[in-house]
Amino acid sequence: MRASPAFEVSLHRFGAWRAAVLLLAALGLAAIAAWLITRERPIGLAALITAAFAAAMSAGWAISLWRVPAVGLRWDGQIWHLGAPASTPDGAAAGELRVVIDLGPWMLLCFRAAEPERRSPMVWLPVQRRGLEAQWHALRCAVYSPRPAPGTDVAGEH
Repeated sequence: MRASPAFEVSLHRFGAWRAAVLLLAALGLAAIAAWLITRERPIGLAALITAAFAAAMSAGWAISLWRVPAVGLRWDGQIWHLGAPASTPDGAAAGELRVVIDLGPWMLLCFRAAEPERRSPMVWLPVQRRGLEAQWHALRCAVYSPRPAPGTDVAGEH
């Protein structure tokens, strides 16, 4: 089996991810409101505190997931590299990439750094086809391609 050729992409569009986060946060807040409205007993202080805490947690969760920094993702035929967009190979962290969710035009990828102390051990990457149309097929081929055995020289194979 042949590995996918070297590939590099800059991930900077996250519209589908942000829409999903917004939708889930709105559903969470709607569920809290529905719980308060449909209570049989009058709304007491404990219920208001619980609802406020749950709403704050939902909003905090949405804010933490909303911000996704632009990153550069590169496959060199052996290992994945994650860093700033168009970064030099020295500034990128090496590691493994796996597909967690694949919905066709949208994927959730998980990058696990080979040296966890250098950067966060796991980075979640929401990737959408929109904005990457010309590179989408190559990206999908690269994330699903077989990984070469350690120590195998992929560049010498044809």
